[in-house]
Amino acid sequence: MFDPVKNVAYEVKLPVRDPKTPSESEAPMFAASPYFGDEKIWDAQTSPHSLYFDEKARIWFAARIRPAANPDFCKAGSDHPSAKVFPLANSGRQITMYDPKTQQFKMISTCFPTHHVQFGFDANNTLWASAGGTQSGAAGWINMKMYEETGDEVKSQGWTPFILDTNGNGKRDEYTEPNQPLDPNKDRRVNVAFYGVSPARDGTVWGSALGFPGYAVRLDPTKPNPSETALAEIYEVPAPGYGPRGMDIDTQNVVWMPLSSGHMASFDRRKCKVLNGPTIATGRHCSEGWTLYPFPGPKLTGDAGSGSAEASYYTWVDQHDTLGLGKDVPFATGNQNQSIIALKDGKMVNFVVPYPMGFFAKLVDGRIDDANAGWKGRGMWASSGNRTPFHGEGGKGQTPKLVKLQLRPDPLAH
Repeated sequence: MFDPVKNVAYEVKLPVRDPKTPSESEAPMFAASPYFGDEKIWDAQTSPHSLYFDEKARIWFAARIRPAANPDFCKAGSDHPSAKVFPLANSGRQITMYDPKTQQFKMISTCFPTHHVQFGFDANNTLWASAGGTQSGAAGWINMKMYEETGDEVKSQGWTPFILDTNGNGKRDEYTEPNQPLDPNKDRRVNVAFYGVSPARDGTVWGSALGFPGYAVRLDPTKPNPSETALAEIYEVPAPGYGPRGMDIDTQNVVWMPLSSGHMASFDRRKCKVLNGPTIATGRHCSEGWTLYPFPGPKLTGDAGSGSAEASYYTWVDQHDTLGLGKDVPFATGNQNQSIIALKDGKMVNFVVPYPMGFFAKLVDGRIDDANAGWKGRGMWASSGNRTPFHGEGGKGQTPKLVKLQLRPDPLAH
């Protein structure tokens, strides 16, 4: 935790609900560390991955609170509306909330796994969670309005599989499974899941799906009973692009994501000519919606593609112009460039961070403290670090850093 007003940083240990929650210390050690030898220093039970503020300045974490095996209400035979449609046996992470004002925690045992979390714009203040990998095949959410009013974690959560409208009738019907032949008279379930997740203002939810070449994924849960009615769309990354990771959307619902091929990619659904029917099953029906922008930096030796050697982890869109480059400018973590990379008017702007050496951003976010104070009242914050910060500048004992970036209108501005 960091208080930028008081300039104070402190740690908060996340709790677990079940003392039998696995610990990272149980993972096998494949080789001795040059710094710590055979000592296992990573012993967290909660294994938190990402977090998100709510309107009350509370923090919601994707974090482990129990062993992976799900409770019975998640599984086949349960009367939970989502479990009736798509039962889930395991969840590797769940949800923990921390309130800095009261220093209290709340934990929610979710049937669906969590990886990245983000609040939507709907009246229920829905918290959406990505799954990370594709194993679960589901998208999960928590109706936060219901949870705050009732405290009922079972009724407040839901999830749905990803069903494509391959019969083209505009609604969700009986569907074929991924391992079955395509039936033009039925819809189609696809085995994808969100890695990055970003709710849109129109109620839909966008995400990235890992893979080669990978997908942009759209989910429409706006009809009643979304566990039974939500429809999905997948859009395969076109060559020479491949390998999406964390993503975001702008205020026009254009998707932005980094690619392992060394590109920043945008996807604009408004350019698509086909949105349903049997041709959407592969996700290759809207290549016209994609644009690939090569990241700065050299190419890998022997790489015949158009991308650079940059291996960016996440893209974030500055929807509110918190840095000063403009509204809806996408920023990527420049993990090989030791930078934050913006795409402004079709050109890459590479903000190299000189300290700490080996700057390695995992995500960024913006903050406007005083909208009337010009560039001084706004800025971007970025974490720098990974699971082994002692391999960076300073060596043993180093911890991850928090970096604030501000953009002066000219070099001499005060």
